[in-house]
Amino acid sequence: MNLPNKITLGRVFLIPIFLIFYLTRFQYGEYIAGAIFIIASLTDFVDGHLARKHNLVTNFGKFIDPLADKLLVVSALICFVERNLVAAWIVIIIIAREFIISGLRLVAVTSGIVIAASPWGKLKTVSQMIMCILLIFNFDIPLLSVLEQVFIYLALILTVISLVDYMYKNRNVIEDGIK
Repeated sequence: MNLPNKITLGRVFLIPIFLIFYLTRFQYGEYIAGAIFIIASLTDFVDGHLARKHNLVTNFGKFIDPLADKLLVVSALICFVERNLVAAWIVIIIIAREFIISGLRLVAVTSGIVIAASPWGKLKTVSQMIMCILLIFNFDIPLLSVLEQVFIYLALILTVISLVDYMYKNRNVIEDGIK
């Protein structure tokens, strides 16, 4: 297994540690959880950069990297619903998109097609990660509260745009899967 894929798997292993600190009432737990989330988010950029720079892009990496992102963000989103920081309907739309794209990728792989992350998907991921960081720390400062709301709706909009983009660009996979 190459280094970028190991870094990606490290991101997956950080998720339960993040959850422990965020969901329990340890002193400074939210700050520790925030730091873990930031580190995990940064590994998303590091693994991709290393894979492209050193020609270490693999089909496994194309599969596990977006999955690791989904697991990280969805875990945080579910926590935010529990804490009444994000409306459940927004989280449902985001999670539904992730299931749809994952299903599309599974159908594509049976035809030997690997669907890599698109620019819209990458923007969606970045906006969701920024939103999550803001909500984890949840500072009670009016400007940051506005910024949190901006990123919640930006993430939602980019989620829908990226869904439409993936579905349109891969409509042949969908049509072949229906046959």
